[in-house]
Amino acid sequence: QNPPINYSSKVLLLGSCFAQNIGAKLEYYKFQQCTNPFGILFHPVAIEKLVTRAIDQKWFSTSDVFFKNEQWHCFLAHSKLSNTSQEELIAALNLALEKLRTSLIEASHVVFTFGTAWVYRHLQRDTVVANCHKVPQKEFVKQLLSPDDVSDVSLGIETKLRTINPTCSIINTVSPVRHIKDGLLANSRSKAHLIAGVQEIVAPEKLNYYFPSYEIMMDELRDYRYYKEDLIHPNQTAIAIIWNAFKTSWVCPETTAMQNKIAAIQSGKLHKPFNEHSKAHMLFKKDLEIQILQVQEQLPWARFL
Repeated sequence: QNPPINYSSKVLLLGSCFAQNIGAKLEYYKFQQCTNPFGILFHPVAIEKLVTRAIDQKWFSTSDVFFKNEQWHCFLAHSKLSNTSQEELIAALNLALEKLRTSLIEASHVVFTFGTAWVYRHLQRDTVVANCHKVPQKEFVKQLLSPDDVSDVSLGIETKLRTINPTCSIINTVSPVRHIKDGLLANSRSKAHLIAGVQEIVAPEKLNYYFPSYEIMMDELRDYRYYKEDLIHPNQTAIAIIWNAFKTSWVCPETTAMQNKIAAIQSGKLHKPFNEHSKAHMLFKKDLEIQILQVQEQLPWARFL
């Protein structure tokens, strides 16, 4: 694809837990990436709300948070941001919003991973939420986005993004994670609506692309051995196969040598010596430190924990 992702690229990933999987791979190989500052976002409306809010610099305040089960929450964010302190939650939300805004402006590539077309609308607030935070179901109405809804929301995201970043590549994908809480039929309808809706706005001539992660899972990996024990999430083998397909489509081949160097360092960091005080291990550690410094000379942002 043009332009491909290289070590000068800045990649923003927003969406379902599959965005986390691809983001983790990019982080492993020390590409410049930002993944889900607000935590996992399951549907397109949640992404649209946060992208719009970040670009418009609409900061969070007390009216955007609520107290439930001894914690403060925000309907636009994942529960990982929830906090016992209202002030700390609002500060964290605004920090995430600033990070999202900066990433939207600077990104060379933005990856949107849509997980489901099912959304929950809070009745009292009359707004679609990103996360229900275990608020009783009677306070919500469940709705299925139509394919037209999905394309309208996706187009809205693109239009807003182009006001501050007209040159980034947009990569849309549908998450291979199955949302089967309401049954297989509901999951199939949801995925079908997402795929049909997104296809309406894909236009490579406008730097708007589609990557078939869901299709790879359903067609090439159509076997339960590629799922975790919950039979919902792709396992590490499936993630690696889809990552390799993404890499083939989107990552510049000239980065392969650096990826191999970094993979060797990552393996070295996991090494468990028989005797950590031995001369051989001391030499191994020194060599690893030299390798890390050599990588950091070329990639100053790279950190190996």
